[in-house]
Amino acid sequence: MLKTLTKVAATAVLLATPFAAWAGGHQEFTIRATANSNENDEDYDGLVVFKNYVESASNGRIGVELFIGTQLCSNGAECLEGVAEGSIDVYISTSGGAAGIFPYVQVLDLPYLMSDDRVAEAVLQGDFTRKMRDMALETSDGAIRLMTIGNTGGWRNFANTQRRLASPADFEGLKIRTVVADLPQILVQELGASATPIPWPELFTSFQTGVVDGSKNGITDIMGMKFPDAGLQYLTLDGHAYMGALWWMSNENFMAMPEDLRRVVVDGFSQLQQATFASPKRKSIQAYADFVAGGGDLYVPTPEEKAVFAEAAAPVQEWFRGNVDGGDEILDALIAAVGDAETALAEDYAKDLN
Repeated sequence: MLKTLTKVAATAVLLATPFAAWAGGHQEFTIRATANSNENDEDYDGLVVFKNYVESASNGRIGVELFIGTQLCSNGAECLEGVAEGSIDVYISTSGGAAGIFPYVQVLDLPYLMSDDRVAEAVLQGDFTRKMRDMALETSDGAIRLMTIGNTGGWRNFANTQRRLASPADFEGLKIRTVVADLPQILVQELGASATPIPWPELFTSFQTGVVDGSKNGITDIMGMKFPDAGLQYLTLDGHAYMGALWWMSNENFMAMPEDLRRVVVDGFSQLQQATFASPKRKSIQAYADFVAGGGDLYVPTPEEKAVFAEAAAPVQEWFRGNVDGGDEILDALIAAVGDAETALAEDYAKDLN
């Protein structure tokens, strides 16, 4: 059970909250949460908010230990195995990091389905996430629970070392770095470039040596990794995919808590989600300014140019439906959720603009 799983570890990042320092409640449960990132990342921002809220709202009955980096596990498969076994309570992954177990989560990587932050955030706060949760619980035989989907880095855009990308024709001859997954590789190929899987730690050197010419990343990752110093000087803000962060929890350990504490944890993940929605927006301001100040070419496609990109990438959706288990089901759910969000947003604009 959750209360017997953990003791305070020397390697944990223990962030004392003001409330926790004087809370009189007796700690009954400990949540061990890990993120394979660093303290400059949106994931860390979200976990700090989560820890503070859960410890405070539970009156000290729940303690949260944060492990930032690879102390508990080093990759998606290993970390999710720990969640399934209950040795790790909370883990955050990208869709690529979880696709080996839950292939349908790659729906978040399908290009040009969500147009902006308001649409994406409405979709991820609604029944679409609950649908994916149900599918993940079924796939994992009830072991792994999707708690929420936040953001980790804003939007994926195409960046490269060679030239401005204003149309699919500009991709011809380029080698674009992808993760080792079919969907992003097919997307790059449909746009006319060559997909080249490269491990993330090797990407800087790969830009320098010409092993790859470009990548599909958010601006905070680009600047955080100092990729412009390796020659990455062209960035097209096509916003082809929202960089979703999937927050997983051991279902057994979650359900071991009484309902009042499960409510606290659910509310904590809502707070975390809001923090990760906001963090990339703030951090991207300086990141974009630094990119341009360093001589970078920042290009915003016109709506017409973006429509051409979307048309060229459309076959990726058909591939997803035909090749991914659960692809039809989850893509239909996403398309419906996007439609509902856009309709609600249009109604809000009608009220707010007049």
